[in-house]
Amino acid sequence: MIDIGSNSIRLVIYEGIARSPTVLFNEKMLAGLGKSIVTTGQLDPDGVSRAVEEFRRFRALSEQAGAQSLHVLATAAAREAENGPEFISRAEEILGTEIQVLSGREEARYSAYGIMSGFHEPDGIVGDLGGGSLELVDVSGSNMGDGITLPLGGLRLKEMSEDSTTIAAKIARGEIARAPWLKAGEGRAFYCVGGTWRNLARLHMSVTKYPLQVMHNYELDPQKHLAFLKRVAKGNLEKMRGIGRVSKNRRALLPFGATVLLEVMRAMKPSKLVISANGVREGYLYSLLEEEQRKSDPLLSASRELALLRSRSYTHSQELAEWTGEAFKVLGVEECENDARYRQAACLLADIGWRAHPEYRGTQSLNIIAHGSFSGIDHPGRAYIALAIMFRHEGLFDDNLSPEMRALATPRYAERARLLGGLMRVVYLLSASMPGVIPRLRWEKRDDGSIALLIPRDRAELMGERPIGRMAHLARVTGLNLVLDVAKD
Repeated sequence: MIDIGSNSIRLVIYEGIARSPTVLFNEKMLAGLGKSIVTTGQLDPDGVSRAVEEFRRFRALSEQAGAQSLHVLATAAAREAENGPEFISRAEEILGTEIQVLSGREEARYSAYGIMSGFHEPDGIVGDLGGGSLELVDVSGSNMGDGITLPLGGLRLKEMSEDSTTIAAKIARGEIARAPWLKAGEGRAFYCVGGTWRNLARLHMSVTKYPLQVMHNYELDPQKHLAFLKRVAKGNLEKMRGIGRVSKNRRALLPFGATVLLEVMRAMKPSKLVISANGVREGYLYSLLEEEQRKSDPLLSASRELALLRSRSYTHSQELAEWTGEAFKVLGVEECENDARYRQAACLLADIGWRAHPEYRGTQSLNIIAHGSFSGIDHPGRAYIALAIMFRHEGLFDDNLSPEMRALATPRYAERARLLGGLMRVVYLLSASMPGVIPRLRWEKRDDGSIALLIPRDRAELMGERPIGRMAHLARVTGLNLVLDVAKD
């Protein structure tokens, strides 16, 4: 897929159309097609020349990768420029396919779909800030509400304001007033889509020394981080920690991105700002899915795929997910919907590091999970799953294990990860990582107050010192009288 934006042009080659698509290749160029459109009404000549040359490379890369189909989308600049049709015609000739020039309404719809594809039951306002326009649209689960396209893209706003963020703020405030329904977003999330806002978040991660460099579902508190946004909007960037991680082309647009965000916050009063790595491209792919595929959970879909690729037994991971749900109930652990989703994902991913050296299975699994391209999960959830698998491999009582993940997980998830890891440590010694035994294990509450995990009588030989010892560790973690025994019938 090729996305022709007002500022950047990107080629993304996906493994296929799926609920959680896997990226095989990703390359972009900052052409700046729309940087002079306000004053000239034309696409930037230099940007056009560079883009045309890059299209030849993008087509060659697509053919080299064996792409079966090429989808090309174009947004605000190509849609509005006087020479847009001529540019699109040249691009179609080079790429050998029709280009969809999205209307503002279509762009907003695909942006909303992008959030639906990347978040579990999203609820709030989506804002997609490109180089030429800002799309705003209300989303609640799989439902899409009011939407609008505003001429507030970074390149356009920089030009309209003559490089003044003070003037830019006045322009943005006036345009955003055209969306009075933004007030319905008060107390809900604002989902930030687009390269400028992602780079704003990247800078914030550096300034705050945030430990997990994963952009998707990174959250900012609107009030707590108001001073940061105001500082960026003033343009005082060169001495900010981490500014070197932002390209110079993007750096020039950060103050305008912060300015627009501040005005959105002023009008909407969101509970949190949530950064999305998904946008129009992912939304377009999501629109191609069957209805049943759209309804599937993005986190569990991706976890199942990885389990199929890297676990010794996918069936075993499914058995583990079901069994730990029952174990949590028996042990008195209550779960909300997200808790249960994260536990199931952890079970699906529990064995993905088995091919690594035993000393590094925990670390390798933690890194894959913490830094993987999962969607439908927040950062504390990532930390919960990563820690659970770390405990499963490394043991339950080393408090020096991954302090960064512990901090992200929150004390509640950190302790729940220890419990889940402890359950895994017991059951893997009984199942030998193969299916068939886990569904036959059952819990029994006894009159003496103990809770026994019973091994089927015909598999009594699985009882031994190591699983008994690990059950004792689990008892210590839970504070319960837990024992391992053989069923009498």
